Amino acid sequence: MLQFKLVLLGDSSVGKSSIVNRFVKDSFEDLRESTIGAAFLSQTIKLNDNGKEVIVKFEIWDTAGQERYKSLAPMYYRNANAALVVYDITELDSLNKAKTWVEELKNKVGDDNIVIYLVGNKLDVCEKDSSKRLVSLEGAKEYAKEQGLLFIETSAKTGANIKETFQEIGEKLYDIKKTEVNTDLDGNTGEIEISKPSTNDTTSCCS
Repeated sequence: MLQFKLVLLGDSSVGKSSIVNRFVKDSFEDLRESTIGAAFLSQTIKLNDNGKEVIVKFEIWDTAGQERYKSLAPMYYRNANAALVVYDITELDSLNKAKTWVEELKNKVGDDNIVIYLVGNKLDVCEKDSSKRLVSLEGAKEYAKEQGLLFIETSAKTGANIKETFQEIGEKLYDIKKTEVNTDLDGNTGEIEISKPSTNDTTSCCS
């Protein structure tokens, strides 16, 4: 089994917890209390590598979006393999906040050390009423391309693109780790088994 640490970052109320809840429990709650500090969940997915089944386990840290908890974020994204930076496509300022998270990750973690996925959530709202969209698909996609980020729009409420998001992250991380292991093997073949347990102290996590 491969184990990867993943963190969710973004402004309050953009739907980070709902995305995780949809992925882990395949459920959605219209009314959710704001996350305090961070919440921890885990989930596995299956990959196919030329007919070989690969199990990937995500250790997921869902961080609080309120400004007063921002100073805690480095404790959760430190040593993370991937980050979902989430914004609300019906709130223009939430994309600006997402951009600051991307900048912080690039500066403090580095492009080569973490896979960053920009996620525009609440697609269902705009499908019902297109006038609710305040962040254009084209603009967000262009920003993601410029920054070298993965990009997708999702709906935690309907489940649209949620599984696909985590599946793509798993495949991306697996490809990266395979390359690293093959390089370390210096041309020798062998079975690849990679595990990177979380380095966070779970006692520091709030529910």
